[in-house]
Amino acid sequence: MRRILPYAALALVAVVAAPVVVAQGGSAPGAPDKSRVTAGTYAADPLHTMVVWEVDHLGFSRYTGIFGDVTGTLVIDPANLAAAKVDVTIPVSKVTTASAGLTSHLLRPGKDGGKPDFFGAAPADAKFVSTGVVPGSDGDEAKVSGNLTLNGVTKPVTLDVDFHGAGVGMNKKETVGFQAETTIRRSDFGISMGIPYVSDEVELEIHAAFEKQ
Repeated sequence: MRRILPYAALALVAVVAAPVVVAQGGSAPGAPDKSRVTAGTYAADPLHTMVVWEVDHLGFSRYTGIFGDVTGTLVIDPANLAAAKVDVTIPVSKVTTASAGLTSHLLRPGKDGGKPDFFGAAPADAKFVSTGVVPGSDGDEAKVSGNLTLNGVTKPVTLDVDFHGAGVGMNKKETVGFQAETTIRRSDFGISMGIPYVSDEVELEIHAAFEKQ
């Protein structure tokens, strides 16, 4: 990835990630080796797939949160990467931040029956469905276009995707991993609270692991 996650994001990842048992003296089961990827349908591993979001807060700092428990599918054939398809669902209601007060604010109902400041008490899941893939020349990168539905609004977005690794995971399933990033404007999705004190632009970093079915 072009940018290193802030320490706050790394701390949050440590909180939401499932414990991993690491074999002593061995090597990680995954490696950045494209030859390990086999054609088929893969399911997102919800314990190790997350969307990290980042906004500017008052011009003083970057603030980070996470959407976890992502589910969905990836259909991929290394011989025809342009035909790959991804369809994932992000449970907005499970948003995590470093502040219990802010998390509550993101999910609280609108005052006196009015419109919520952010997502509201029972937000619909967000969803990304790809519409096209343009692989890079080396096969390690791709631009994935698709439709993002958030807060009941659907807009086209393009993800810059990097292949992270592949191999057989701890549960004996073939696994592939990717990182991706994009930037959206939250006002495009009807979430305008606090602009410009809290930035309209939201940087998204996706860390995804998919297990072969």
